[in-house]
Amino acid sequence: MTIDKTPYNLIDGNVTSPRGFLAAGIHAGIKKVKKDLALVASDPVAQVAATFTTNALAAAPVRVCRNQLPGGRARAIVVNSGNANACTGEQGLADAEEMLRVTASALDADASEVFVCSTGLIGAALPMDVIRAGIATAAAALHAEGGGDAAQAIMTTDNGPKHIAATLEIDGKTVTVGGMAKGAGMIEPNMATMLAFLTTDAAVEVGALQGCLSGVVEQTFNRITVDGSKSTNDSVFLMANGVAGNAPLSPAHDAWDDFVGTVFAVARDLAWKIVKDGEGATKFVTVNISGAADDAEAQKVARCVGNSILVKTSWCGGDPNWGRLVAAVGYSGAAVTEDRLSVRYDDEVVIENGKSDFSQLKAWEAVLAQDEFCVNIDLGIGTGSYTLYTCDCTEEYVRFNTAYSS
Repeated sequence: MTIDKTPYNLIDGNVTSPRGFLAAGIHAGIKKVKKDLALVASDPVAQVAATFTTNALAAAPVRVCRNQLPGGRARAIVVNSGNANACTGEQGLADAEEMLRVTASALDADASEVFVCSTGLIGAALPMDVIRAGIATAAAALHAEGGGDAAQAIMTTDNGPKHIAATLEIDGKTVTVGGMAKGAGMIEPNMATMLAFLTTDAAVEVGALQGCLSGVVEQTFNRITVDGSKSTNDSVFLMANGVAGNAPLSPAHDAWDDFVGTVFAVARDLAWKIVKDGEGATKFVTVNISGAADDAEAQKVARCVGNSILVKTSWCGGDPNWGRLVAAVGYSGAAVTEDRLSVRYDDEVVIENGKSDFSQLKAWEAVLAQDEFCVNIDLGIGTGSYTLYTCDCTEEYVRFNTAYSS
C-alpha cells in the first residue's frame, strides 16, 4: 500500500459524505444531557466488513455483530453511548438483539441487515425504554447532513467529535470514503474502547471488502495505544453501497490499491485523532522501531516503549531520560544488544551503537518540548520494523480515571 502516492483528497466530511448514506444523532436519555444515540443507514443496502475486539469478555453487541457479519449486508448500524452493555449476561444479549429488531422495524428492513454497537460504562443494563423511543426518533431524523450529529452521539470521554472523508477518481467516477470514530481512554487495540465507522459509495466485489478493512485496521487502529488497556466493545465497520457507479473493485482492478490507500488515509486520520485526544494527553508520539530480528520482535519493543508509564510520564515532563526508554527495550523480550542499539528523538542522535553524548541534552529537550515528535529506535540486528502511535501520560489522566461517569 503506497499511501503517499494514492491520488486521494482529504475533505472535511463524515459518514454521510459518500452518496446513499444517511445518519442521525439524538439525545435519547441514556445520558443526562448530551447526544447518546446514533443511527447510520444506507440506501441501497450496502456490503459490510468489520473487525472486533479480542477481549475475552466481549460485550453483548460485539457478540451479536459477529453472528450477523457472515451475511455480509448492512442496511444500518445503531449505536448508543453512555452504556457499554458489557458484562450484562443473557439480558445484555437480548437487549442488543432487540435493538436490531427495533431498528429494522423503524427502517422497514430485515434484522439480519442491522448491526449494533454500544459504548460507555461496563456492567449496567441498558435502559431499553429510552433506547426504543430513541431509535424511532433517530430513524425519523435520518438525513444526508446527519453525519456530524452522529459523530457527537457516539462520544463518551472524547473532547470532540472525530470525523473525516476523502475522495478519489475511479473509472471516471468520483468515489468518496467517509468515517467517524470515538475513543480517548482504555485504548490499545487489537482493538480497544474505540468505535469507528467507515462508509463508501464505491462498488466493491463481494469478498474483497473484508480483506481491505482487515489490512487497513492492522496498519491504523491496531497501531495506536493510549494506556495499554484493551476494552470489551471495540469495533470497526466498513460499508460500501456502490452508488458511485464504478466498475466493482477487487485486487484485480487497476484502482484497487488507490481505493485501499484512500480507506487507509481516512482510518489513519481517525486513529491519530483518537491518540491526540487521549485522556489528559498533551503530546502525540510516533515510536518507530527498526533493525529488529523480525516485525514481531519490533512490535514487542514498540508496545513496551509506548505503554511504559515511566517513559510516558517523562514525555509529559519533557524529560529526555533515555534510561527509561532503553529499560523498556530491554524487558520487551525482543533480541537486543547494547552495542548495536541506536536511538534518535526526531533527527537528534541520543544513542549511537550503545553510546550517548550528554552534551546534546538541550537538543533532546527541544524535541520533547514539541507537541508531536518521533522516537526512533534501531536495534541493529535485522530488518524487522514496526510503528506505533501513542501519547504521554499526565496527572489529568489519573484525575479523570478516578472520577469518570458517563
